Amino acid sequence: QVQLVESGGGLVQAGGSLRLSCTSSRLSFNSYNVGWFRQAPGTDRELVAAIRYTDDSTHYANSVKGRFTVSSDKFQNTVYLQLNNLKPEDTAVYYCAADTGWMDLVQGAVDYRGRGTQVTVSS
Repeated sequence: QVQLVESGGGLVQAGGSLRLSCTSSRLSFNSYNVGWFRQAPGTDRELVAAIRYTDDSTHYANSVKGRFTVSSDKFQNTVYLQLNNLKPEDTAVYYCAADTGWMDLVQGAVDYRGRGTQVTVSS
């Protein structure tokens, strides 16, 4: 069974930072685009960042540009999401997802996703 596993969530004060990690024991991120989504209770799922496996080009939601950074370490088979200058509205469950198709990933029609990690930002 393919698994994506997220870690690094937690409780942080506004203005603080966290680094989330996404790993897989079965998928090679050399062959999959990876995205970070988030969803808070009562809200729609939002793609916050994504990275292409072909050239490491990235995509960010406007709400996180300049604050979040997605990166990939292919030797460790891990994709990171660095969250800086966190705001209370960033509070959500963050999960990673993978797909060979970039548009499928961006549109949320993904082949694989993890269970998520909770990020809570206090004011």
